[in-house]
Amino acid sequence: MKKYFIFFFILITHLSIAQKFSIKGQVMDSLSNSLSLATIMLMNPKDSSLVNFATSNAQGFFEIKNVATGAYDLKINFLGYAPYLQRVEGSESTPLVEVGAIKLQPEIKQLGEVVIKGEKAPVTIRGDTIEFNAGSFKTKANANVEDLLKKLPGVEVETDGTVRAQGEEVKRVLVDGKEFFGRDPKLATRNLPADAVDKVQVFDKKSDQAEFTGIEDGQREKTVNLELKEEKRNGMFGNATAGAGTENRYQLKANINRFRKDQQLSFLGMSNNTNEQGFSISDFMNFTGGSQQMMSGGGGGGMRLTIDSDNSNGIPLNFGGRQSGIMTNYAGGVNFNKDLNKNTQLTSSYFYNRLDQNISKITNRVNYLPPDSSYFFDQRSRQLSTSDNHRVNLTLDHKIDSANSLKLTSNVTYSDSEQNAATSSLTTTEDGAIQNESDRDNYSTQTNATINSSLLWRHRFAKKGRTLSTNVALGLSQSDGVGRLDSQNEFDGIPEQPIVQTNTQSTDNQSYGTSFSYTEPLGGRKYLEANYNFRTNRNQVDREVFDPNGIVIDSLTNKYSSNYIFNRPGMNFRINRQKFSVTVGASYQMTSLKGDLISQEAKIDRSFENVLPVAHFNYNFSAYKHLRMDYETSMQEPSVQQLQPVVNNTDQFNLSIGNPELEPSYNHRLSLNYTTFDPATFVNLFAFVTATYTHNAIANAQSINQETFVRITRPVNVDNSKSINGNLHFGFPVKKLNSRFNVGPTVSYSEAVSILQGRENNIRNKTVGGTARYNYSFKEVLTVDLSASLSHQQTLYDFNSPDQVYFNKTYSAETNLNFLKKYQFNAVFEYLLYNSQTTNFNQAIPLLGMSVSRFILKNNSGELKVGISNVLDKSLSVNQTASDNYLQQEITNNLGRYYMVSFTYAINKHLNPMGGRRSGGMRMMITH
Repeated sequence: MKKYFIFFFILITHLSIAQKFSIKGQVMDSLSNSLSLATIMLMNPKDSSLVNFATSNAQGFFEIKNVATGAYDLKINFLGYAPYLQRVEGSESTPLVEVGAIKLQPEIKQLGEVVIKGEKAPVTIRGDTIEFNAGSFKTKANANVEDLLKKLPGVEVETDGTVRAQGEEVKRVLVDGKEFFGRDPKLATRNLPADAVDKVQVFDKKSDQAEFTGIEDGQREKTVNLELKEEKRNGMFGNATAGAGTENRYQLKANINRFRKDQQLSFLGMSNNTNEQGFSISDFMNFTGGSQQMMSGGGGGGMRLTIDSDNSNGIPLNFGGRQSGIMTNYAGGVNFNKDLNKNTQLTSSYFYNRLDQNISKITNRVNYLPPDSSYFFDQRSRQLSTSDNHRVNLTLDHKIDSANSLKLTSNVTYSDSEQNAATSSLTTTEDGAIQNESDRDNYSTQTNATINSSLLWRHRFAKKGRTLSTNVALGLSQSDGVGRLDSQNEFDGIPEQPIVQTNTQSTDNQSYGTSFSYTEPLGGRKYLEANYNFRTNRNQVDREVFDPNGIVIDSLTNKYSSNYIFNRPGMNFRINRQKFSVTVGASYQMTSLKGDLISQEAKIDRSFENVLPVAHFNYNFSAYKHLRMDYETSMQEPSVQQLQPVVNNTDQFNLSIGNPELEPSYNHRLSLNYTTFDPATFVNLFAFVTATYTHNAIANAQSINQETFVRITRPVNVDNSKSINGNLHFGFPVKKLNSRFNVGPTVSYSEAVSILQGRENNIRNKTVGGTARYNYSFKEVLTVDLSASLSHQQTLYDFNSPDQVYFNKTYSAETNLNFLKKYQFNAVFEYLLYNSQTTNFNQAIPLLGMSVSRFILKNNSGELKVGISNVLDKSLSVNQTASDNYLQQEITNNLGRYYMVSFTYAINKHLNPMGGRRSGGMRMMITH
């Protein structure tokens, strides 16, 4: 019986192998020169649909493997040459079809057209770059790039416009490989029309030095490059919109782009009070961060805008909700990129924005105390903020000669901000007894100015692979601010304690640094790199707090200077092979900190040393299947503020003190990245896993007086913290249904140590969720997009407090219907659900928006739209936060229902007569 089974297995294996065949050949020109990167397509002769394809290598050779037996049309294309067509047939007796050397003839005249019905691949993998064909993802008329990104598998766009690709935040967005208004991704995603984009490329951008040497240095940024359509690169395009609505709502927006072969010129302008921002609000937060610290640290517990301000223990926050508050913004700028000559490239931009923000917030928090008690904190706050920001970016890349080049990069920012906040808070016990109350008014103004510049010199020696590069960096910043606090604080059984204070603060920072890198080829595609990094960072802080009579309050005044010095020599070894590349290395980091605490007449003198190993591995299974592994280590030194043994008692409910014995944390990070794409079926799979381990993690030790509920916080080192998270994105089309499905499950787990009431507690956080999308399109008439995003988080404690469990869900649907040739109907529905099993908190926010458009003017370049936003008038947003010892919900004001009439004019729409109504089944036109 066993013999029969073996015979049967061999027979089946033989038959299965015999049913496949391969095609080999070589592509040459009429002079017998090999042609690399020619496109070879295998098509079904019955309907000309694409079966498989390949590209020729550097010697012109190609091979298409594992083709089902039968007859096919072999089509070869190469720019400037007439297409080649040949019938090939494979059978059991001919498992290999050799077509030999195929000579392409120069294309002399335009011949007839044959339409191949197959779709253009929606996703392709090119090395470590994932490339999306923009034409395969339909968007509504006059959509921007952000609308396009929302439809790409593995790409998420958060409510504030932050873009995440494969689970990582996108740090920069390039346009045709060049910076667009500096490093603010939203200026590109929210202002450029989706109609102008041909391809969207997602990759990890290396540092300039690593790109030059070819050896990894661990510095990577998740980057998106928008590759424009060819006709847009040689003409003017853009949109202009004006709208007016009920509730005094309005919007004005324009972007004009004039691109040529060697020049990019873009103008942006916008103004609205509909919470639409064409820039990153994080800049506004960063500019005003010092003011916020002055308000909270210098005046008795003012509001904090930073969501993770209480999350220093490393427990990840999982929050959801739409943008909070009501904002009015004004902005404008110019971006100018030009090839000054064949050796010099200029990239430059100026951008200005003004942001007025009105936030009303209700905060409800349950705080847990070991072993089994809790108390409640409730707060109402109102904040008015104004900020004026200026940004200038300049990059000059000059090729001196064939061996030397210089790259100068400079960024300048200036901001002027003003904030006014009123807050009322109440702390109660489990039985409802009031323990403390507070009413606070905070006011602050602040100016910030920064300049950061670097100069990179690169040199190639005559010997291939031998290079030398050095980078010099300079950073200067200065901020000056004034704050005022009027606070009424009352504790249970203690007389009212009013606080009236003013404060001034001046902060100066200077940083200098240089780095060197030398690479030496060792033969056999092996390289050795020696590098050295030096950096010094100086800070001077002068903060004074005054009583109502103008007398300095010594206990609250803080003056200090500090100087961090970093030295890091290192060595890396790299080996390149056809299928894989490996980089391994290590550096030795020496850090010293000298601080002069002038107010306390004390000094800090600390030094830290660590070995930092690194490893990178890339493996290419095929042209469409890749694996990447990265292992990196780093040190996180304590700040001088964390080291100061000074009590900050300006917020009588939250006291803090530094710890001069703090050690730096030592971080390990391991990531795995697997991508694959099937060019025949258009199935794609992205899988990512990241694990981190931190030794000597810095956490906040908290002790709470259970009579007054005053909290004292002190930073300390704990043994370790760890986390692991993974996400997967799987997409596939169903052609018969004109549909595409994308599924992206995510999971994360983390452990951290929290110290509360003198007890160490292991905090474990588990999050399971993900996204699912469905896209349907029917010709140019109808598109339907459905999606669901789920996040279930559970926080577990060692002490006897209830687990914190909450579930956030977002369901969305969008449809576009084109009818009567000139009309379009658009509807967008979102259903946001927030549920906490711990506090029985439940909140549902349905959001519905609808519009009808009428296209007018030549080529439908004008769009007249009537729309209604927030049909159900849900004028609030919700955030849920789980931290090491509390669970909180925040309810914030938001825009209610309003109607708007708007007109949009698409500049030079004749460059794309389809006008943004994208064809998901793009056809390839091939002459023969």
